[in-house]
Amino acid sequence: MKPMRKMLIIEKQGKIITLVCAWVLIVTLFSLLYFITSKGISPFVNNQITLAEFFSFEWGPTASAEQGGPFYGAMAFILGSLAVTLGATVVSAPLGIGAAIFMTEIAPDWGKKILQPVIEMLVGIPSVVYGFIGLTVIVPVIRETAGGLGFGLLAGIIVLSIMILPTIISVGVDAIQAIPRQIREGSYALGATRWQTVSRLVVRAAIPGLMTGVVLGMARAFGEALAVQMVIGNSPNLPASFIEPISTLTSVITLNMGNTVQGTTYNNVLWSMALILLLITMLFIFLIRFITRRREY
Repeated sequence: MKPMRKMLIIEKQGKIITLVCAWVLIVTLFSLLYFITSKGISPFVNNQITLAEFFSFEWGPTASAEQGGPFYGAMAFILGSLAVTLGATVVSAPLGIGAAIFMTEIAPDWGKKILQPVIEMLVGIPSVVYGFIGLTVIVPVIRETAGGLGFGLLAGIIVLSIMILPTIISVGVDAIQAIPRQIREGSYALGATRWQTVSRLVVRAAIPGLMTGVVLGMARAFGEALAVQMVIGNSPNLPASFIEPISTLTSVITLNMGNTVQGTTYNNVLWSMALILLLITMLFIFLIRFITRRREY
């Protein structure tokens, strides 16, 4: 009886610890959501600015009243974040999915041995290192080949493309490996070639998992701050080409939050940008859940 009683006590303690940890996570999450939401909506609740002013393209928080300011339009930064994220996804998604197919289907014996250490190395590199490499290598190359200052949308896309590649490859490899081997063997038995099996069967069956990896990469790209901030030029204007400087929500928040006074309109507008960033990131998470649920069915 004593060993059984001891096991029951241990099990009860484990359940209590698990519940406490779960509630700590839940309370922390909702506290963050409440804090960011309350701070983000404060400039509109307090009538400091209107939604039309916030979603405009005019940015000049230090402009004087004689100049018609100040201006707190964040639309250029929202579009800048979306442009960098979508551009990086367009570049890295085909490369990541292709690398995942190569590692699992084309050269399963030695491909993974070569690419796996490279992927792990890319994951372990801090974002500041990506930004520094972009600043010292990519920006000068763009300046010499395409003209301009080198800082701009193109540099941000290239840096983010490299950063999100490991995420897309890792999730893509898991999705392709989850396809049962019998499906491939059945395709070969019907006379299909390896490429036909991969392109028309394996990839189609793994599309939900592959898209999950792409969306995860987009979420990381959208929330990246330091690496992008170092190479995009941080201009408040909406660019007309890929080589012109831009700004993103993350770069504006990190550059200006420490220079504002808490409770001022300027500070509250930055929190509103953080709220927009949070909402779009949550949209990515819900999209991932939707794709995963479809895969289960």
